[in-house]
Amino acid sequence: TGLMSLECSGNLLRITLSAEYLEDKYLSLFVIDQSGTVWELDGAMAAQCGYTVTYSIWRSIEFRASALSCHSHLEEDVFTVTIQIKASHTPDMSNATTHLKSASCHYGPWSPRELICESNYMEVSVRREVPQTIKDFIQDEPEDWSLVFPEAKAEEASIWQIVFHQPEEKRALLLSNAWGAGYGLNTTDSRVLLRVPYTAAQVQLIEVGVLLLAQQAARLCRSNQVPSLQDQGITFSVLRSSTFYKYQRVILMLDTAVACPVDGVDYTNKTITWTVPKYTPPLSAGVTTSKDVLVEAGVDLHKLSAKEMASRKYVLLNELKAITMKIPIGAEGGYYKTSVDNGQLGVKYTINLFLEHQWEDNKRRLTKNTIIKEIETPFEQAEVVITSSKWLNIEFTKGFDTVKCLMLFVPFVDLNLSARLMNVTVGTFLPDVELVNLTIEGVAVAVPEAVQHGYLIHRTRYANGSKAYIIEVLLDAPSVKKEYMREDVRACTLNVTLTFITYPSRETFAIPVIVLSLVKDAVLPSARGFCDERSLHLIITHGNVDQNWLPFISDWHLTQEAAQKYNYILRDNGTHLAISVPFLSPHVSYEGFHTSAIKASFYLTLKDGITLAQRRDFSVSCIFSPSELIQCLPNGTVIITAIKLVGGEDLDTALLVLRDRQCKPSLVTEKTAIFKFNVNTCGTSRKFNSTTVTYENEVLYFRPSNDTPIYQLKFLCSYAVKQTADVQYESKKSPPPSVKPGFGCLALSLKLFKEKSYSEPYQESEYPVVKYLREALYFEVELLQPKDARLDLNLDDCWATSSQSQDSFPQWHILVHGCENDQGSYRTVFHKVNYSLRVKFPQHLKRFEVRMFSFVQDTSLLQE
Repeated sequence: TGLMSLECSGNLLRITLSAEYLEDKYLSLFVIDQSGTVWELDGAMAAQCGYTVTYSIWRSIEFRASALSCHSHLEEDVFTVTIQIKASHTPDMSNATTHLKSASCHYGPWSPRELICESNYMEVSVRREVPQTIKDFIQDEPEDWSLVFPEAKAEEASIWQIVFHQPEEKRALLLSNAWGAGYGLNTTDSRVLLRVPYTAAQVQLIEVGVLLLAQQAARLCRSNQVPSLQDQGITFSVLRSSTFYKYQRVILMLDTAVACPVDGVDYTNKTITWTVPKYTPPLSAGVTTSKDVLVEAGVDLHKLSAKEMASRKYVLLNELKAITMKIPIGAEGGYYKTSVDNGQLGVKYTINLFLEHQWEDNKRRLTKNTIIKEIETPFEQAEVVITSSKWLNIEFTKGFDTVKCLMLFVPFVDLNLSARLMNVTVGTFLPDVELVNLTIEGVAVAVPEAVQHGYLIHRTRYANGSKAYIIEVLLDAPSVKKEYMREDVRACTLNVTLTFITYPSRETFAIPVIVLSLVKDAVLPSARGFCDERSLHLIITHGNVDQNWLPFISDWHLTQEAAQKYNYILRDNGTHLAISVPFLSPHVSYEGFHTSAIKASFYLTLKDGITLAQRRDFSVSCIFSPSELIQCLPNGTVIITAIKLVGGEDLDTALLVLRDRQCKPSLVTEKTAIFKFNVNTCGTSRKFNSTTVTYENEVLYFRPSNDTPIYQLKFLCSYAVKQTADVQYESKKSPPPSVKPGFGCLALSLKLFKEKSYSEPYQESEYPVVKYLREALYFEVELLQPKDARLDLNLDDCWATSSQSQDSFPQWHILVHGCENDQGSYRTVFHKVNYSLRVKFPQHLKRFEVRMFSFVQDTSLLQE
């Protein structure tokens, strides 16, 4: 099926589970004993029973079992191990697929003492040799071990207890207690076994010197040299122990000491140097002579010949006191894996070496020592490669702590405009890296969900197992920011952070990427303008570049609130922006004034919402009749609106006068002045003919000490002298006058203004308003609806309270039955309301002023 491969290597079985099969799966491992009982494999059980589970090349899983593991079946020279594998796509292992595998390996002959130094345990097995005199001993009576030593097993030969030799004491543990402490003990027909986790309580760390002699140390010190790793000694994990087992009526003792190197690795000049001392004190205690029998080494339990080592540039040195292996970093047999250090992406080179050393000595005869050493080099920062199409290849080698973001500038020729896509390739990565999410506008989005945001993600695999990720983004995706650059060019900016995870370490790292592309697809906003009798209208059709452009009148931002203040109409339905301004408006410019026509223009600018750079200018100009500036009322009253023309910006409209210079405007704005007078005043002249009488006056502007006007606006009103109208009259008796209540909906507002001119009310955002005692407050009450000139607004009562409840006490009356409260020094004052551009019906408004006060009780303030 390709799920697994197995191989036998001496006294170890190795099963490799393929990374392709395990991808995106959760895994559970079990071992099955000879009786069919299933045991789940965890870390503690593996170290006690002789199993090792580790990751090999990238995400492949490697399972190793000792020939004397707890659940193996040993018959003659063949040991059999059965494992069960469950794989599921969910963490709860539901709907798991189960695989069963039995593997048998031949191993023999066994050496008198065999040692295994695995990554998670140390193992020693010693041949159990019973003297011939004991074998010939005939037992006359039934065995009575259970009567004298109940803890001893009843079998013919079994382990009784183990004694640990420590510097300060010796400690004995019975078999059951040793198992409870995590040790693995067992016997076969010919051997006694002890297995020790590196974390066991009785394990000691000792340093074993290799080359350093007293004379050498002195020489190094004299030359100010620092001793190397070999010179300083190598740390071993050591357990000194004796195992006692019974055979018939005799107790026999075996030396079950074990020692394994835990360091001895050095990294210099791109080379791994692994040094293993040949003889350690616990393993060579009492030995006077010894000699090497065999020294072999390899990778992943594969022994390598001298020729194979040379081809890989490995070096194996068998020296007097140590065995040394030298491996070039990156050499064949190892592999790189991804690593993360403080958010930086890097790699580590990993190689799984093993060494087999056999020697003979005068005490234990032949010893076979197998050492498995997984070596991982220090963190090395990796390159991050970002490419876009075939035009750009940028490499960043400084790391993500100094290069905060990766920015690509992609010319518009790189884009697939027909598909409207931008693309960027991120990689190359090792196979143990997966893209898990994208952070788009501050929101983390899982890879499967990215398509909903306009992102298409493709994974590309290369022949060597590495991979890259291609991110394709729709130009119209909301997260792609567009900015108008020039003419028909837009800048499209993609700002996305990619988060990756490494397996099996599950470390995460992020790569922020900014892609800037220039696209020739800009559509600028366009406009059309027109006028009616009273207003100028400008309708702007949005393009695809002005989403963040704002309308301005010169330097004045035209918002909805600002438009309402001047009775402008501002509407935006997403596709069109419509603006309507009255002919007589502060922001309308007037030019080309003649007796029959006046040209009025309205100018609008669209500015960038962030930089306020000017983007587009629009305007509308129309010819209006001057009659819009004059009202000739039937009662002889004339209302004239004088306007400031383009080019007369320094003209002060407050200084405009009529022929009688005592006649001044009743209302003044920056651009207009309104005069209201009777035709028989202000120096008005009149002319008669047979049918009409014409009144004429003019608005003038004089500079100081100059009687020649620089501004002259003539106007006239004509009234019919004789006019006949036929009226039917019928006399009826009038009913007595009566008043009936009327019912309807009235819309009113109460506003607080900043000044006596009542030109600018306080907005919602400005409340609460801070005022000091005796400071004036200007109130306005307005009838908003209906707009009926026959209605008059009258105020009856107005009062202030110390809380927001209108019925709370104390209260202070500002108006009483429609009259001002004139008590004390806080007298209420009414202000007259005149006709203006904003006020079409003065009778619909009431304005009054009251001085700021505070409530008191006795002599104490109730509120600040």
